[in-house]
Amino acid sequence: MTDRFHFVRHGQTEDNRRGVRCGGDRDIALTETGVEQARRAAERFCAQGHDCGLVIAGPLLRTAVTGALFAEALGVPLLSRDWLRERRLGEWNGLPVDLTRPWFAAGQTPPGGESEGMFAARVLDGVEDLANPAAGLLARRPLLVGSKGIGRILLHRLAGRPGVELENCEVVAFSRLSAPPGGPGQWRCDQLERLAGCAA
Repeated sequence: MTDRFHFVRHGQTEDNRRGVRCGGDRDIALTETGVEQARRAAERFCAQGHDCGLVIAGPLLRTAVTGALFAEALGVPLLSRDWLRERRLGEWNGLPVDLTRPWFAAGQTPPGGESEGMFAARVLDGVEDLANPAAGLLARRPLLVGSKGIGRILLHRLAGRPGVELENCEVVAFSRLSAPPGGPGQWRCDQLERLAGCAA
């Protein structure tokens, strides 16, 4: 059986609506639109018949609530994992996305925040723990719930798809192509149909 998991970005927050940065050191709730997005995405995911026995969400409100809505719709347990916390952005929190985009591209570290290298290592270590056969989590075909930055690391570093950014409540599937000893192996990412009406 092919190792597989899904990932969904959380529903809309007020910072998403305003187009400003919101890191893992800033905990804000979903908007009413974001809650509705998550409900609709969960219903669509269920209707598509995906094999999923577990939801694993990051600890922040935006991911925890999105995860709870998916877990409820699927009728499966919900776990929380801190490695799914968005990158800490320090003084970049609240700044316009367009202003900070070049800083991200240049690999700069936000003052008081987390470096790209540390963030990527945390996420990839989390995937390695997820894939540990002794834990048995990957066998349950989990759905991971995180923020845009988590999705970016998974897409770029794990599946070799740089430049792809997920919209709110967009779901993607990761399938492991190979699993060498001591490493996470090679993964393929497939984008599912986007939920109509979801906004970044």
